Amino acid sequence: MKSLLSEESTFIIESDDDEEDPAGLQDAGLNEDGNGDGDGSSSDSSSCATPRCDSRPGSYTQQWPQSYRQSIDIYSSVQSPNLSFLGTPTLSRLSNSFLTNSFRGKTPEIISNLVKPLLRPTTSDEQQQPQQQQQQHEDIRKSSQYLLPSRKPSLQQIPEDQKPLVVGHEVSPYQQCSYTQGAMNGINVLCGVGILSTPYAIKQGGWLGLVILVLFALLAWYTGVLLRRCLDSKEGLQTYPDIGHAAFGTTGRIAISVILYIELYACCIEYLILESDNLSKLFPNVHLTIGSLTLNSHVFFAILTTIIVMPTTWLRDLTCLSYISVGGVIASILVVICLFWIGVVDHVGFENKGATLNLPGIPIAIGLYGYCYSGHGVFPNIYSSLKNRNQFPSILFTCIAFSTILFAAAAVMGYKMFGESTESQFTLNLPENLLVSKIAVWATVANPITKYALTITPLAMSLEELLPRSQQKYSNIIMLRSALVASTLLIALSVPFFALVMSLIGSLLAMLVTYILPCACFLAILKTKVTWYQITACSFIIIVGVSCACVGTYSSLSGIIQNYT
Repeated sequence: MKSLLSEESTFIIESDDDEEDPAGLQDAGLNEDGNGDGDGSSSDSSSCATPRCDSRPGSYTQQWPQSYRQSIDIYSSVQSPNLSFLGTPTLSRLSNSFLTNSFRGKTPEIISNLVKPLLRPTTSDEQQQPQQQQQQHEDIRKSSQYLLPSRKPSLQQIPEDQKPLVVGHEVSPYQQCSYTQGAMNGINVLCGVGILSTPYAIKQGGWLGLVILVLFALLAWYTGVLLRRCLDSKEGLQTYPDIGHAAFGTTGRIAISVILYIELYACCIEYLILESDNLSKLFPNVHLTIGSLTLNSHVFFAILTTIIVMPTTWLRDLTCLSYISVGGVIASILVVICLFWIGVVDHVGFENKGATLNLPGIPIAIGLYGYCYSGHGVFPNIYSSLKNRNQFPSILFTCIAFSTILFAAAAVMGYKMFGESTESQFTLNLPENLLVSKIAVWATVANPITKYALTITPLAMSLEELLPRSQQKYSNIIMLRSALVASTLLIALSVPFFALVMSLIGSLLAMLVTYILPCACFLAILKTKVTWYQITACSFIIIVGVSCACVGTYSSLSGIIQNYT
C-alpha cells in the first residue's frame, strides 16, 4: 500500500509540475539530441531525476492556448489517456472552470480511502497499520499541497532537500500510448467525413486526380516527420502551437492556434450539413410548419441535429464520447464495405468509365483530397504520448497508408458505380430500397453526433481561457458553448454546400496546417542544421501548398457564389 501511495504522490506532483514546466516528464525518453530511446528502461529514463528536467523552459504553456494539449488529446483519442485521473495540468489555472475535474477538491482522507486494500490485513499487519496510516496521511498531506495552484511554488523555488523524489522507472501520465493505440488515434482523426466525397473528387478531376491523392499522402507523411523533428529540437515542445511559438514567437503560436481552431470549427459546420443531407435522404417528406413559416427537411434536420448535440457540449467529462468516437473508424470502414456490397452483391455494378482528366474541376478535387489529410494538428500530441517515440514515423506511415487505401477504394468504387451522377456524398447515391444502403446512411449519420462535442471543445476551452477568472462559471460556459453551436448552425444553413465547403477547408486551412506551416516551422527552427536537400524539399512543398491553396480557395469560393446567384 505504501508503494501505491508513493506512486500516486509521484503522479500528482508530475501532473502539477507540468503547469510550471511544459515539458514535465514527457520527454524522459529523449537523449541529448532530442531523439527518443523509446525502450522505457530505467537507466535512461532515470535522468528525469536530475535538474535537467527542472530547468526546462516554461514559456510555451504559459501562453494562450494553455488547454490545447488536453483538449486535442480528448478529441483524438480512441482510448482516452489518463488526462484527469489525478489532475488536469493544462487547465489547473482555470480553477473555476467546470472542466477541472480532479482530486483537487477532495480531502486527503477521501484520497486515502480510494487506495485502501480490498483484503483484511493480517494480525502482524494490524500491528503496523496505525504507524503506516499515520505515514500515509503525512505523505498525502505533503503531496496534496502541490494540487492547488494558488499554494504551490514552482520546483525552482522549492529547496533542494524538499523537492519530490521522482521514481525513475515511471512513465509520464501522458506518455502511455503503444504502437497500436497511436496508430488507432491517427486513423481515427484521418478517417472522417472526407471519405464520403472522394468519388465526387474523381468526378471533378478525372481518374488522374488520384495521383493528387497519393502525392498528398506522401507529402503529409514527410511533413509529419518534420513536425517530429521540430518537437525534438527544443525541450518543452509538445503541441503544434508550441512549434509555432518556437519558430515565430508568440505571433506564430497565436496564428497557428487560430488556424487550427478555425479548422475544427469548420468541421463542425460540415457535420451539420452532412446530417441535414443524409437525414433528408432517409425522410424526404418531413417538414415543420410554424405559422406562416415552413421548414423543409434540410432545415428541420439541421436544427434537430443542433438540438441533439448541444447538450453534449455541456458535459463536464467528455471521456465517454472519446471512447464512442472509435465508431468513426468503424463507420468509415463500414460504409466502404456497404458500398462494395451494393456494387457486387446487389448488382449495381461498376461499369461507368468516366473522364481521364478534367482540368476545370482539378481545383475542387485538390481541396477535397487535401481535406482527407487534415490531421497534423493532432500528430504532435500523438507523438508526445508515445511510450516509444522512435516508432512515430512508422505509426504515421501506417495511419496515412491505411487511410489512403480506404479513400482510394471508396473513390474508385463510388465513381465506377455512379459515374457522372455522383453526388457530393456517395451515401446520397445509394439505392433507397436496400437495407445495406440504410445501414451505410445511418452509420454516416451517427458518426458526427458523437464527434461534434469533441471537435468543438478545443475551441470552446481556448475561449474560456480568455474569460476573466470571476466569469469562469458553469452558466457562462454553457452560454458560450451554446452560442458556438448556434453559430455553426447559422453558417451551415447559409452555406449548405457540402463539397464546396469541404473543398474550401481543404484548400485553405488543410494546406496551411498540413503542408505549408510544417515546412516553414522546420526551416525556421532548424535553419542552422538543415541540409540543402531538406531546403529543396521544403521549398517544393511550400510552393505546391501555396499554389493549391490559391487555386482551390478561389474555385471553392467561386462555386459557392455561383450557387447563390
